[in-house]
Amino acid sequence: MSATGPRTAHRRTVDDRTRGRRPRSGLAVLFAALVSLLATTVLGAPGAVARDPVDAAPAAKAAAAPTAALTEVTGFGSNPSNLQMYLYVPDSVTANPAVVVAVHYCTGSGPAMYSGTEYASLADTYGFIVVYPSVTRASKCFDVSSPQALTRGGGSDPVGIKSMVDWVTRTYSADTDRVFATGISSGAMMTNVLLGDYPDVFAAGAAFSGVPFGCFATTDGSEWNSACSGGTVLHTPQEWGDLVRDAYPGYTGPRPRMQVWHGTEDDVLRYPNFGEEIDQWTNVLGVGRTPAATDSPQSGWTRTRYGATGDQAPVEAVSLQGVGHNLYAWGMAARVLTFFGLDSSGPGPQPQPGACKVTATTSAWSTGLTGSVTITNTGTSRIEGWQLGFTLPSGQTVTNGWGATYAPASGAVTATNATYNGTIAANASVSIGYQASHTGNSSPPTAFTLNGTVCSGT
Repeated sequence: MSATGPRTAHRRTVDDRTRGRRPRSGLAVLFAALVSLLATTVLGAPGAVARDPVDAAPAAKAAAAPTAALTEVTGFGSNPSNLQMYLYVPDSVTANPAVVVAVHYCTGSGPAMYSGTEYASLADTYGFIVVYPSVTRASKCFDVSSPQALTRGGGSDPVGIKSMVDWVTRTYSADTDRVFATGISSGAMMTNVLLGDYPDVFAAGAAFSGVPFGCFATTDGSEWNSACSGGTVLHTPQEWGDLVRDAYPGYTGPRPRMQVWHGTEDDVLRYPNFGEEIDQWTNVLGVGRTPAATDSPQSGWTRTRYGATGDQAPVEAVSLQGVGHNLYAWGMAARVLTFFGLDSSGPGPQPQPGACKVTATTSAWSTGLTGSVTITNTGTSRIEGWQLGFTLPSGQTVTNGWGATYAPASGAVTATNATYNGTIAANASVSIGYQASHTGNSSPPTAFTLNGTVCSGT
């Protein structure tokens, strides 16, 4: 249950059990990996939080969750492990909306997942509802290890999350054919578990830095499986598939599609787990392990699709070269929605060109340069959280930056806001900059996108 905070990631402590104590060193490694991500994450829930009465009538329940605000819902149903349920319903919620369950990393929380990812803002655009489960046990990691968690209806966290989904579908007449799960680290492992336990509930999942269903299994009460985290639990595709099928014996219906993401330098949940996830879900979905399509949607990424070549292939896998455990970055959620098929329906306005303006200049010397970039919000609405995309001229490599984080260092670069400048009011501007080396071409970039919107330039 890795942990990594963002978005994105996650970490926490796990109590030792009387027998088979999990080494604290493993948890310490997990926590350390998450510290950098947590440092930029707002962990508190926003403003007012409404609670749903246990005995509320159905009509009252619909009014119990205010729109456009993170709301805690209580009394949502069977909840054997005392999870908390947080809910985001957009003002523009559609009739019979889709539901996305966004599962946090270790040491995280539902509110942290809300504030550290863009699923709520995407819900504003596309009209779906977001559920944010939140762990209350000391480790703040989800149970993906116990026999109860790895069995449909067996108890523990998956049962509580299923109850949350049921509450939403009852209260909002949500579309039961469009329920999805996504998670980071511990939440990614839970995504694998939810799809295995409840294939009749979830249509697809997206797991960032996770492990296969059943990989973290323990029988001694420990939450940690060092062999799995170290990437040494290896099975044949058939064996991995059988673990999923055994979670719901006798089920013969359709199985959810799966998207998996992993960094090659993950030192918390090692990279071999990525290949094992591919083995598992291609077997479960009955498709071959030879990719039907391979491409590189972004520098350093390798995307393979199995069973089909389109955006909703049965299995999609994205490997990030040189990236560690905390791989989740702003903009990835939009790719998740494309895989889910949720990015083309809903009442929200699509971003329109011309809602932003960018001015870029450079000051160069023999082999280096300083770039200055000013981003202006020319739209009528405030921007909450931004990513600026641009392509550096050939031969330029970012060596340092301020006002944003820059990745990768060359080619198609994404600059992500700092914690202090993520909001840009209408008609307001933000200035950022970077230093770069060059091999002769010291020109500034000339084309920019802001959160996917093409910006005009000067």
